[in-house]
Amino acid sequence: MEALLETYGEGLVLFGLGGLVGLVFGAAGYQSKFCLRAATVEVAEGRLDARQIANAGSLSGAIIGGVLFGAGMILARGCASRLLVLSATGNLRAIVTGLILTIVAQASLTGVLSPARIALSDLWSVPGDAARDLLAIVGLDAQLMAGISGLLVIGSVIFAMRLNVAVSHIVGAVVVGLAVTAGWVGTYQISQASFDVIQVSSITFTGPSTDTLMALVNAPSAPLEFGLGLVPGVFLGAGTLAVMSGGFQLERFGSDTPMEKYLVGAVLMGFGSMLAGGRAVGAGMSGGAIFSLTAWVAVGCMWLGAMVTHLVMGFKFRRRQLDLS
Repeated sequence: MEALLETYGEGLVLFGLGGLVGLVFGAAGYQSKFCLRAATVEVAEGRLDARQIANAGSLSGAIIGGVLFGAGMILARGCASRLLVLSATGNLRAIVTGLILTIVAQASLTGVLSPARIALSDLWSVPGDAARDLLAIVGLDAQLMAGISGLLVIGSVIFAMRLNVAVSHIVGAVVVGLAVTAGWVGTYQISQASFDVIQVSSITFTGPSTDTLMALVNAPSAPLEFGLGLVPGVFLGAGTLAVMSGGFQLERFGSDTPMEKYLVGAVLMGFGSMLAGGRAVGAGMSGGAIFSLTAWVAVGCMWLGAMVTHLVMGFKFRRRQLDLS
């Protein structure tokens, strides 16, 4: 690692690591059809197919932002990471939705929506370190939880096989999880070998998506970092596998996929993700993997918001069908 840093520098190594992790995640995400929205829909219908802790956090942001994000991903028919993967397969709906989501996220971070985000975040804040460490709060050992997590992975694979889930989907899902682990391990190794302060992080699409968009439209050059390599890596990984497998196909808005519903969903996800401190992958997988309290609260509220929205929309659809009949 030290040799790589001396030869290429921290920025290029981080950019390369982000691109490689994104490439693997994109391909695995496409193959496994990973999406938090799909999982919440299955649970809502009764079907079962298979920030770091040190800084201060916001429980009010995790709760409100999580609910908004969950509702938004139902309306947009995909979580943020899924939209990026679908964009690479020719889905024009996902491209438009993802762009709106990213613009709203940037406006929520530094723009016109930032005062509202800050006000909601300040309603219920928690200090960093032990106060956000879920393991410290419940009094569990990290090694014990690692062992339990390993058993849960094995159990999940066995459960998926009993449900006759395609082996390719199972392998893809496992690789998605390994990609998150690779992000944590890789950035940690670089931080230990570098003389500069390097943030230890993993896969998340809130900041990297906005940074990538701003770099494309607002800056002739941008500092190379993990997140800046992640987004194009995911796009390239998913797109390459889609082309190779014959899954690339242009998809547009239609009468059964109204644009207004997608745009509302994009706005809710963009604001909600910044308020919650991450999206389905960033908060749910990357943050959840290190047992961040606010990440677990956020992803739980994403589930709640998504399931309630799905059930309400299903009820309205059935009622409309009855009225037409």
